[in-house]
Amino acid sequence: MAKIKTVKAREVLDSRANPTVEVDVLCADGSFGRAAVPSGASTGRYEAREIRDSARKKRYGGKGVLKAVNNVSRTLARAVKGLDATNQEKIDAALAGADGTRSKSRIGANAILGVSLAAARAAAESENKPLYRYLSRISGAKPQLPVPFMNIINGGAHADNNLDIQEFMLVPHGFKTFSESLRAGVEVFHTLKSLLKSKGLATSVGDEGGFAPSLRSNEQAMELMSEATEKAGYQTGAQVSLAMDAAASEFHRDGKYKVGRANLSSAVLGKMYEKWVRNWPVISIEDPMDENDWEGWREITSRIGGRVQIVGDDLFVTNRERLETGIKAGAANSILIKVNQIGTLSETFDAMRCAEAAGYTNMVSHRSGETEDSIIADIAVATGCGRIKTGAPCRGERTAKYNRLIRIEEELGKKAVFAGKSIVR
Repeated sequence: MAKIKTVKAREVLDSRANPTVEVDVLCADGSFGRAAVPSGASTGRYEAREIRDSARKKRYGGKGVLKAVNNVSRTLARAVKGLDATNQEKIDAALAGADGTRSKSRIGANAILGVSLAAARAAAESENKPLYRYLSRISGAKPQLPVPFMNIINGGAHADNNLDIQEFMLVPHGFKTFSESLRAGVEVFHTLKSLLKSKGLATSVGDEGGFAPSLRSNEQAMELMSEATEKAGYQTGAQVSLAMDAAASEFHRDGKYKVGRANLSSAVLGKMYEKWVRNWPVISIEDPMDENDWEGWREITSRIGGRVQIVGDDLFVTNRERLETGIKAGAANSILIKVNQIGTLSETFDAMRCAEAAGYTNMVSHRSGETEDSIIADIAVATGCGRIKTGAPCRGERTAKYNRLIRIEEELGKKAVFAGKSIVR
């Protein structure tokens, strides 16, 4: 058995130059695992809680994670020492038990997740398996390469511009392989940069690698993406579609949604989304309503859920209990999967199984504050979910995930299966 021998943590930097937790797990048989924990800017209020050194304002502006690092070394290390790294459920139960809160707020979800993921990596090495192969045994799914959802125009909390919608994504689904899909997305990305430049618009990038121009409207973002797709030589809709993350909780105030200068009800906002779906090849909308606007979620799902993927991120926060509430309410038809929202790998897979059983789709996702750790690429392949959201094909912490998927596809060879057109409703 790969019994856990030592657990060590350190403070490293994420892609926004904020501190985050990195954990090393060493087993008695010499197997080793390392994992770094991401962090979000646009976060749901029901997420598991990360711990930061908020009282130490002079150090990293209060965003340090030394307390979380100490919690790994002093508490979590004791909780998992001697456990078999290949028994993920037992490890994760021990980690959650050491914290003892529903929100993981005592020890910190960032501390707990680092150990959970590092242990999985050590277990895969102990069994001499690629990580996605090892994780597929836990998930019970057949490996499948996902379609990338590329955030190529940033707005909302991810950029300093005037766009209300947080992410406008490119979805290159009409291809036979992941590498062909990625190439198409990259070519459209570069074409969009040239297009923006020709119109005198900014080509600086936001947190997730997408461009962050100030535009006349949210609609113009979709116009530009569609134009760039055609200029790059691809067919909108047939080969490349659009998606968005509205992150509506960010512009929801006092029961209304502030879009531009207007204050909209959920019903009017829903009609606006419906119009966009008619006018552009939009196949997925994430967080179209506030995380507590259950009626708005039910209405938008009923209105366009038969032809569009309606994704719950802040609504569900990778939490099975929240997801089950949504399933009963008829809210959404898909869940965004972020491992740091729930804090352990086992709970992440549990939420994904629950979604699949209910006919909901799963989309594995990064965070805006990322690291070079590429584990979500392995998770997406291992669960066969068919969808990964990991930013624009720009910035090292984003391309690390795409490059990992390229390597997995090469390793699978003729056995590689790409989700492709199957993700379109």
